[in-house]
Amino acid sequence: MDRPEPTLRIANPDDAAAVEALMKQSAAGLFPAFYNEAQVQSAIRFVAHIDPQLLADGTYFVLESDGDIVACGGWSRRARPYAGSGESTDDDRLLDPATEAANIRAMFVRPDWTRRGLGRRILEAGEAAALAEGYRRLALVATLAGVPLYLAYGFEPIGEPYAITLTDGVKMECLAMGKPISAAS
Repeated sequence: MDRPEPTLRIANPDDAAAVEALMKQSAAGLFPAFYNEAQVQSAIRFVAHIDPQLLADGTYFVLESDGDIVACGGWSRRARPYAGSGESTDDDRLLDPATEAANIRAMFVRPDWTRRGLGRRILEAGEAAALAEGYRRLALVATLAGVPLYLAYGFEPIGEPYAITLTDGVKMECLAMGKPISAAS
């Protein structure tokens, strides 16, 4: 079945419920190949939820096809690197583009839309936007499900995989990664 090419746009606060539903669907469909059932259920509850600050900042994107959001993700100029393990007093701090990396955040694709370049399109949009604000590097904390996309896009591991502890105490293996921003973005 042919589907229209998804359209990229900046997400807004009215998209929150649809984005969160997509995140949960993505985690439920894609994480079982990388995590056990307890980790998947915890990730659905604590990782697969929208950070309203990303929507308010206008740094979060969605890809839509026939009115359905099929992928989402973005970048942040704030210190919070990911959702799921509680909050820090430093989360809302604005990063310094001269000395700090912009954070890639909350990348999710609907399971029936994987392997179509949607994640790459979001990464390209986020990289271009971060460059326009003076950032020279990108950083992220990848779930194991996201590592292949990020490696293919040019991110490199920073250290070894490590476990983050989610709000309910479940440990989930992740990988810190980084990439210089290409001026050709």
